[in-house]
Amino acid sequence: MAGRVRDELSALAAIFCGPGECEVLSRSETDGTVFRILMKAEGLMDADIPLELVFHLTVNYPSCLPGISVNSEHLTRAQSVAVKEKLLQQAENLLSEPMVHELVLWVQQNLKHILNQPETGSGGGKCPSAASTTVDDGLWITLLHLDHMRAKTKYVKTVQKWASDLRLTGRLMFMGKIILILLQGDRNSIKVSGI
Repeated sequence: MAGRVRDELSALAAIFCGPGECEVLSRSETDGTVFRILMKAEGLMDADIPLELVFHLTVNYPSCLPGISVNSEHLTRAQSVAVKEKLLQQAENLLSEPMVHELVLWVQQNLKHILNQPETGSGGGKCPSAASTTVDDGLWITLLHLDHMRAKTKYVKTVQKWASDLRLTGRLMFMGKIILILLQGDRNSIKVSGI
């Protein structure tokens, strides 16, 4: 299978030949290959949205679904998750054949339609280890320290809703005057800016 992956990566590098458009992030005989493709796709307002797609091709690829991560400064986390789930659904139709280029073309043609639909729930893949070991999608834990909390009941409900929406598990801990939030989940859901 390593030869097929190498051939597919060579083809992708020829197609996405601009500076930084296609980059191999890691390659291992035991863990497979992780690479990134930078591309643009038409969004809701007919404007091109830059996307970063990270693929993890396990040693069992293409008999197994690739791990996929979708990142963009122009998409919300929920939209990125919806795009990822739709890509994984599409990948299920392409098992046993090289599929990355087909998936990139598919997202370029369908991003606008995905963003128009209400967010979908989590889909299960045929090889969960592929999704859980990618560079950007591993299980992460973060600990947040809060300086103060004015309306405890309202704040707790808000944190619970956010954690539920992002499919995170966690605990809110009060230790004297110290307030901590421990969160565990997908790295993309845990990313917190401005804290």
